[in-house]
Amino acid sequence: MTNIHRIAQPTPALVDGLCQVLIDSVNGGASVGFLAPLSHDKALHYWQGVFAALGPDLVLWVAEDDEQVLGAVQLSLCQKENGQHRAEVQKLFVHRQARGSGIASRLMQTLEDYAKQERRSLLVLDTDAGSNAEKLYQKLGYLRIGEIPQYALSPDGTLHGTAYYYKILA
Repeated sequence: MTNIHRIAQPTPALVDGLCQVLIDSVNGGASVGFLAPLSHDKALHYWQGVFAALGPDLVLWVAEDDEQVLGAVQLSLCQKENGQHRAEVQKLFVHRQARGSGIASRLMQTLEDYAKQERRSLLVLDTDAGSNAEKLYQKLGYLRIGEIPQYALSPDGTLHGTAYYYKILA
């Protein structure tokens, strides 16, 4: 049974598991800010920064099965006075071996439920244009508002477009 829970203080095993999921995602072609091959040191440095930022502005959920990390997602809550109704979905990762099992959808549902509790009515995100992630977000009710061509490098070093999405929560 896959459990999804919010992380406040990571354990060493959790940190290692999150590093492995990030490495797997990047080395598998996910455009999440890194080039392949991603080293464990770079992954660890990234997660240390995330853990340092956790708090009222940034929330992290992890999906685990038998203490193996299968996925994660983050929500950045806007703290600006005129933006306290919105938040940004960041870094949805699911290990390649666990894809297709509904983990990404469950992580996103958990994130959306939390956003509603925090009185956030608008979620925004960006993703690799033409990716499987785009299909997932569309299936979850996110609306595509546009694309910037040649926005970022893919893990293999080629330029690709980034698509932008939003969802108004009921």
